[in-house]
Amino acid sequence: MKTILSVVGARPQFIKAAPLSRRLRQDFREVLVHTGQHYDREMSSSFFSELDIPRPDVNLEAGSGPHGEQTRLMTAGLTAIIREQSPDVVVAYGDTNSTLAAGLAAMGCGIPLAHVEAGLRSFNREMPEEINRLITDHLSRLCLCPTEAAVANLEREGLASRAILTGDVMLDACLQARERIGHDVPARYGLIPGKYCLATVHRAENTSRPIRLLSILKALGEIPLKVAFPVHPRTRAVLSELGAELPGNVLALPPASYLETIGLAADAHTVLTDSGGLQKEAYFLSVPCVTLREETEWTETTQSGWNILAGSDVEAIVLAVEAQTPPEAPPDLSAYGGGAACERIAHAIHLLAGSVSGVRELPGNCR
Repeated sequence: MKTILSVVGARPQFIKAAPLSRRLRQDFREVLVHTGQHYDREMSSSFFSELDIPRPDVNLEAGSGPHGEQTRLMTAGLTAIIREQSPDVVVAYGDTNSTLAAGLAAMGCGIPLAHVEAGLRSFNREMPEEINRLITDHLSRLCLCPTEAAVANLEREGLASRAILTGDVMLDACLQARERIGHDVPARYGLIPGKYCLATVHRAENTSRPIRLLSILKALGEIPLKVAFPVHPRTRAVLSELGAELPGNVLALPPASYLETIGLAADAHTVLTDSGGLQKEAYFLSVPCVTLREETEWTETTQSGWNILAGSDVEAIVLAVEAQTPPEAPPDLSAYGGGAACERIAHAIHLLAGSVSGVRELPGNCR
């Protein structure tokens, strides 16, 4: 049986790995590595139990730190694991430092890399995530693309031969989650379906710039609805440093589990977020979204009218919420694979793993 080494380290990757790991284990021996990039229990271990992901075989416990140092530590740890396990394929997810570390370790050890959610581009090189995506795609033997737009991006970069359109594993996960939960999640927090907004803020472009974060908070306070605000640990720390108080209509919640997030999003009037994942989940759930950034990787959501880019400008955010009503045309889930992405990805990885045969001598830099 071929061996797949899957690398996860942050909340969005746990969600993507949940349905795909179950599918991969039908055909492969999977070694699941948690880099420990998210080390808060609410942001990490609870997701494994809730999403029924197998417990990680290894936890590197990398923790937080500067981009370069964190990536270095994770790359070294992953290289040692690759030496030990000798996988046929390394699988990386998304655009975090864990993703980049998996790519660097796989390349250094001569192991083919399959990148799930490849080809996404915001075209904003100031975002660390954008750099992680670019490098990882160019290191990958297999670029597993969630959308046609992602495939087109890779074609422009000369990577057409590596790109495969698979659909989005997050749609698979979201559809499975929606089947598991009812409509009682808002009631747990005293919220009335359709009468509240769900807001999340965690990206460095907003949390590391106090003027942007405070502007977003001001906008939330001017929305004429209750705002449920699960506070990310990074955001909580910055708010504490600034001595900022939340507006009266904003209900601070602890970091929400994945199922809770889906439950809150499904019954919200509008979702406001800087999260790429939650933008899509709102779209999948037919809920209008206002994105707290100037660009998005998920252009299908804006082109269809379900998502409005508002950045951190107070007036733009408030006006977007007021203007954001469900478009007449429902979301086109076929653009994201219709819920069959895991099956397509497993098939592609099976072909890649099958092309790697025999016992390999690892390069000297992996010894």
